Amino acid sequence: MSLIKSISGIRGTIGGSVGDGLNPLDAVKFVSAYAQFIRKTTKIETLKIVVGRDARISGAMMEHLVVGTLIGSGFDVVNIGLATTPTTEIAVANEKACGGIILTASHNPRQWNALKLLNEKGEFLNAAEGAEVLKIAEDENFVYADVDHLGKVYQDNYMAFHIKSVLDLKLVDVDAIKKAKFKVAVDAVNSVGGIIIPELLYALGVKEVLKLHCNPHGNFAHNPEPIPQNLHEISNLMKSCKADVGFVVDPDVDRLAIVCEDGEMFNEEYTLVAVADYVLQHTPGNTVSNLSSSRALRDVTLKHGGTYTAAAVGEVNVVEKIKATNAVIGGEGNGGVIYPESHCGRDALVGIALFLTHLAKSKKTVSELKASYPQYFIAKQKVELTPEIDVDKILLAVKEKFSAYDITDIDGVKIDFPDKWVHLRKSNTEPIIRVYSEAHSMEEAQKVAAEVMVVIYALAKS
Repeated sequence: MSLIKSISGIRGTIGGSVGDGLNPLDAVKFVSAYAQFIRKTTKIETLKIVVGRDARISGAMMEHLVVGTLIGSGFDVVNIGLATTPTTEIAVANEKACGGIILTASHNPRQWNALKLLNEKGEFLNAAEGAEVLKIAEDENFVYADVDHLGKVYQDNYMAFHIKSVLDLKLVDVDAIKKAKFKVAVDAVNSVGGIIIPELLYALGVKEVLKLHCNPHGNFAHNPEPIPQNLHEISNLMKSCKADVGFVVDPDVDRLAIVCEDGEMFNEEYTLVAVADYVLQHTPGNTVSNLSSSRALRDVTLKHGGTYTAAAVGEVNVVEKIKATNAVIGGEGNGGVIYPESHCGRDALVGIALFLTHLAKSKKTVSELKASYPQYFIAKQKVELTPEIDVDKILLAVKEKFSAYDITDIDGVKIDFPDKWVHLRKSNTEPIIRVYSEAHSMEEAQKVAAEVMVVIYALAKS
């Protein structure tokens, strides 16, 4: 069993003893801490929290625990039930609530669940705020409402609202999509995407929608992370049914993977690249992604006359950098599109609508569109070390070793070579250095990573 407490939320496997899994007592404790944090810090007079969840099996149980704890803490609750992460984020802002909780373990398997915590803007808590919630939880000095000041529950459904907000975006062209008469395949891995993504596609004027794993029963048909090794079924469906494009989302619908008409992967790194290319054609400006995302976004941004900026890994860090640089679009290479014109959170619905508009206007196939972008390949590896080794010391030594190149150290150490890069990050939970590298071929990406890893092993032995 596992329970992981971090500044970005609380996640764990369901069950087990207290502190050794995400069980009812742990859920109540951390929601109580969040409620106390919000009460202490909010400037909004109405104490209201939005709660939404994905379709995993433990969702209903967690919903009851969370809603009950918030009521007992004196907060009114807008319970939007089955909802995507971006839908919940939008609901917080529209309700003028003082926060929100999303019950989802994102791409983790069915035995996991999590509490994702939002501020009054519908954005994730920053590092300092998350740390404060953890401290309150550790102290366990909670104060609950008396019987005359218990909160109330309001049921709502924000899916239609979310879809309309996407349709209303200026760069979403429903007429162009209708004229293209697309046949679209969808794999929603038996979660909330199975409800909202087909509805979005019909609203966009898609001619035919092929549904794969769209029944939201929570028994995920395959590993829910939308990466190539988990997507053989939709790849085969694309080829057999001759669909124009395929879309795959994770259980909470903040990540978007795209499948080409020939069944090949568009590459999740290029979801953001393609959408950004379309946005920049019509609204030139700056872009942001995290340090481990593809250099292709930088290349596309420079082509359109904008400035690219890298942020530390983590959605909250990307959002902060988007705001600081007034970027018109940003996100993460895992298929996370953040379009500030909509809201500052990863949103697969926004990504789908903008991509389909781009595809319709380009008059290209998905594979032709992919081929039009700078081609890069990312390799992901790790170096396992013994617990007594000082990982920070090794990273500092690597930074000095490669000081002749451009170095970024806001999140681990990233070495930018002229035509490739290597990013080293230490794990917060085990003696591991994660090694991400990118080059114009997979062989070159693996080769440059191996060269840096040799240096790491040598330093570990010294």
